[in-house]
Amino acid sequence: MRLDLTDMLYSLSFALDRIEGELLGVETGHGKRVAALSLIMGKEAGFEEEELRDFVGCCILHDNALTEFIHEELSKRPDLNKMIAEFSKGVNVDDITKNNRHSVIGERNIELMPFRTDVRNIILYHHENADGTGAMGKTEAETGLKSQMLHMADIVDMRYKLNTISKEEFDDLTDWVKSQSGKMFSKEAVDLFQKAIDYDKILYLQKEGDLALLNKELKTIVREYSDEEIHNIAGMFAGIVDYKSEFTRRHSLGVADKAEQMAHYYGFDPEKTTRYYFAGAMHDIGKLVVSNDILEKPGKLTAEEYTEMKNHSEATYYILSRIKEIPDIIEWASNHHEKLNGTGYSRGLKAEELSFEDRLMACIDIYQALTEKRPYKDGMSHEKTISIMTDMVEKGELDGNIVKDMDKAMGNQK
Repeated sequence: MRLDLTDMLYSLSFALDRIEGELLGVETGHGKRVAALSLIMGKEAGFEEEELRDFVGCCILHDNALTEFIHEELSKRPDLNKMIAEFSKGVNVDDITKNNRHSVIGERNIELMPFRTDVRNIILYHHENADGTGAMGKTEAETGLKSQMLHMADIVDMRYKLNTISKEEFDDLTDWVKSQSGKMFSKEAVDLFQKAIDYDKILYLQKEGDLALLNKELKTIVREYSDEEIHNIAGMFAGIVDYKSEFTRRHSLGVADKAEQMAHYYGFDPEKTTRYYFAGAMHDIGKLVVSNDILEKPGKLTAEEYTEMKNHSEATYYILSRIKEIPDIIEWASNHHEKLNGTGYSRGLKAEELSFEDRLMACIDIYQALTEKRPYKDGMSHEKTISIMTDMVEKGELDGNIVKDMDKAMGNQK
């Protein structure tokens, strides 16, 4: 499957930024701003283009494990609403930086990414101070330059509002960075920052945007990725979505697995099967922009909350639509709540507007949701699930032939 991985990461960073905004109160665009600052310093350091591309990818993904980290913390601190409220006020941000567990998980996660150069320890040590006072007690000699550069860019963007910073404030920023040489940041990273980051570049970021700055400084490239590599990419992001809520744990991966199974059942060619798996894994990426207050609400949603919940499929379309090489995947993933009679969301498409693949994904999503176990319910049996879906067929919502085929394909698993 052909894909511009860097361009894809830029697109998906919108969803990752929303997580950081919800949990840490960081302004939208944090990941791309951190990547932009790091990229400019990397060019000053003389990194080769391939090395820069992978470094930028790590910067975009530096906090990829936040949802999993929060999930782990819930086992110790189960009051989710209070926890998120504290994080968003900035009260407990140190819990993340000092604990460093999210860096360990994040380092493990990016082993799934098909980077072409050595990216080991960049994310693992991105909260380590040069003088060894960070979470893991590693000094600058032990962490490496790239990790130190990412650490600096991350802290600078959280400490200063780069989107609106004035010249006087920028001068204060540079003075502060210099004062941290050998303490919070390595001397080499500070020197690179002083040489590479001037106010003109910050003004360009403010006027043109972080994505424009990234595209100006680094050429992206479309490559052919193997089925295994695509599975790994999709699996990593599906895991981020699934960890967002305990209520839907493993839902995205379950949909992806069943999408692949049904693709085999219908005889899709290998390329299309991989693309369909990818669509299944990414179909709920829009849920990353829905607040946990709604995702985790045990009772019935209000009309306003239900509207926000429904917006996740539109958000999936928005996020994926920025990736140029996957127009078919965008439709298959974002139309999973559409109904044949036009009563679905978010576009209200009708039967004649929905492809076979769209209809199939809708059925797979419902089947997975009904059969999976959640904190508030046990998973339904195959027979009960097919019975409910058959009722939906009679109401004009689902494709009856697909439901019959899923009965055969899924029923044979018993």
